[in-house]
Amino acid sequence: MNAFSRPLLLSAIVVAAAVLVVASLVTGGGYGWSDVLTMEGDGALVLAASRVPRTLALLLSGAGLAVSGILMQMIARNRFVEPSTAGTVEAASLGILLTLLLMPGAPVIARMLVAALVALAGSGLFLMLLGRLPLGSALMVPLVGIMLGGIFEAVTSFLAYRFDLLQSLGAFGSGDFSIVLRGRYEFLWIIAGLVAAAYATAARFTILGMGEAVAIGVGLNYRRLIIFGLIIVSVVTAAVVVTVGAVPFVGLIVPNVVSLLLGDDLRRSLPVVATGGALLVLASDIAGRLVIAPYEIPVGTIMGVVGSLGFLMLIFGRRSHAA
Repeated sequence: MNAFSRPLLLSAIVVAAAVLVVASLVTGGGYGWSDVLTMEGDGALVLAASRVPRTLALLLSGAGLAVSGILMQMIARNRFVEPSTAGTVEAASLGILLTLLLMPGAPVIARMLVAALVALAGSGLFLMLLGRLPLGSALMVPLVGIMLGGIFEAVTSFLAYRFDLLQSLGAFGSGDFSIVLRGRYEFLWIIAGLVAAAYATAARFTILGMGEAVAIGVGLNYRRLIIFGLIIVSVVTAAVVVTVGAVPFVGLIVPNVVSLLLGDDLRRSLPVVATGGALLVLASDIAGRLVIAPYEIPVGTIMGVVGSLGFLMLIFGRRSHAA
């Protein structure tokens, strides 16, 4: 972007963030903006115990998922890849189910760690398949991931049905932030550290996206960097799925839009990607609270619709550009 448009973009992001954060704090059933702002009745308790934790959870989840998406795209060298199109989310759900079966009394941190390990194995299997299959088109890469995710989801559904855990499993598939309260979201702060780690190695991931030959040529440990990136993606995905459920397509839409505006230098674009993901999830949650108020539509449902439309626009947009 030129010297004028980049500051303009950053200013727009700051303004949008301020507006959406305030809107999130004052929007919701039962207690309107006047109750919260004036702290009348239980307004102060609602703000501290529900609205603030929910807003922070939305920001952390959105930022982490967007950064995970761009890391997956650099690792796979494909713009249509992110955790929900690479089988990572479905593998994390399988990991959660395994903890419910084998360690029903396990704490949340144990569930997250098991989910992260299974998600890491699933992501590694996805990359292994990409290396072995003849992929004639860029669109074949997400198709492989979606099919792999379907296999994970089928195994998870079968086990949940077999052991009467379908209802428990359903809680991890909706991306519902209405369940977030103080004391039930704090593990998401792990995402902040992982995003910081991704930014600290942003230059290396930019080189990684140029291919194995280039990465090795400049002295990078190619395989170690891939493993490091997959660990970040797996832990972020597991933390979000364990806390609120699956939120699809954030890591697909935001990195592609930012790439069109700022290019592929992650040192420059990663903060905007993280902020854009946070704001997209926050805006989706506010919309879900308003559409059928006082009831709510889960963020996962909103993002499923928005992300699907965005996915189609990206596909047809790249086809027309190639033509």
